[in-house]
Amino acid sequence: MRFRMRTVLALTGALTLSLATGCAQGGTAGASGNTVTYWLWDANQLPAYQACAKGFEKQNPGLKVKITQMGWADYWTKLTASFIAGTEPDVFTDHIQRFGQFADLDVLEPLDDLGIDDSAYQQGLGANWTGQDGHRYGAPKDWDTVALFYNQKMVKEAGLTADGLDHLSWNPKDGGTFEKTIAHLTVDKNGRRGDEKGFDRNNVKVYGMATGGAGDSDGQTTWSPFTGSAGWNYTDKARWGTEYQYDSKTFQSVVDWYFGLAKKGYLAPFTDYTDGANPASAQIASGRAATAFDGAWMISTYYGTKGLKVGTAPTPTGPTGKRATMMNGLADSITKSAHNKEGAKKWVRYLASDECQKTVGGYGIVLPATPDGTRAAVAAYGKKGIDVSAFTEPVTDRKNSTTFSFPVTDYAADVYSLMRPAMQDVFANGAPVSGLTKTNDQINLILGQ
Repeated sequence: MRFRMRTVLALTGALTLSLATGCAQGGTAGASGNTVTYWLWDANQLPAYQACAKGFEKQNPGLKVKITQMGWADYWTKLTASFIAGTEPDVFTDHIQRFGQFADLDVLEPLDDLGIDDSAYQQGLGANWTGQDGHRYGAPKDWDTVALFYNQKMVKEAGLTADGLDHLSWNPKDGGTFEKTIAHLTVDKNGRRGDEKGFDRNNVKVYGMATGGAGDSDGQTTWSPFTGSAGWNYTDKARWGTEYQYDSKTFQSVVDWYFGLAKKGYLAPFTDYTDGANPASAQIASGRAATAFDGAWMISTYYGTKGLKVGTAPTPTGPTGKRATMMNGLADSITKSAHNKEGAKKWVRYLASDECQKTVGGYGIVLPATPDGTRAAVAAYGKKGIDVSAFTEPVTDRKNSTTFSFPVTDYAADVYSLMRPAMQDVFANGAPVSGLTKTNDQINLILGQ
């Protein structure tokens, strides 16, 4: 009864977290003995996985794949609700940020018998999906890193060059060449730049950098490239840590400097950001900002914006002497109560195969998990005139770059629920970063249960 009650409470917490960003939709998984139900959230990827489904069905006569695609927020709300209602899909696209929660809920099927070899995928992607019990719960699907998107016209008008943006560095004391560049790209309503005398920080026309919000508990496209290149880690261990480190002086000094860019007028304020209506990409598209940190999953959005010519640069070099970026890797997971478990395993094995990964790569939408799949994607992007080296270099150039993952721990929803308002208070209200120490203590108290 104790375990069952913990599961119910955790599911309720996960559903509450999902409801904070979207509304549940009705419907059931709808499976039969000959059908494998598969859920994903990215509409851009749907054609690629429909192509994989055709290849799979050809190799497995009698089996059909039913793909359901939803928006990001609705996806997690409905998925969490489906575990409660017993209407979960056979297979779903899993996110490392949610893995700890789902593993704790015991709703995932072990995948040890699929013959997945970590060495067949980009470094680190496979190991991330191993639970504390030693079992695998996700088959590597794709990966992404973060880079700096910029408006080429604004950069040129400021007298800056692509090469210059490719070699920026920063430090938490004076911001280095990165802060100087962001300041120079900032223009107030009188036409003065952020590094010019008389600049009016309270009346900015174009911010040097778009805001992506306060970053919540991970800062993926906000402060994490800086905390990472300063040598900070989310937890005491790479995976399944038992203590968070938001109380670190390094973390707090970097966050203080980062949000301080908004006080100087260089970073768009917290009020400019809304996840749905005005994300960083929209701020760039509207001419409100000159640059934005964003993930590889947004490449098509930026490059597909009419009238906007963008470029990308790697994250700046930090105090460690290296660039840093979160490297997130999605995976395909099978639900423990899958209606067609055997068919689901065949489908997941195919999704993780080089055959499917090269098919997906050929669409030039994401970077698949296998090296051959990645190469296919790079070539597909190249045919579109898009250089994605700013995203791939962190993986190919380990000498000058470092990558890190989302924190993988128990009680992920609780960590998010505590850090989200705390970080927003720092960014939006100027609360002292030292207050994050108390939040960190609350988080570690929960993890210690």
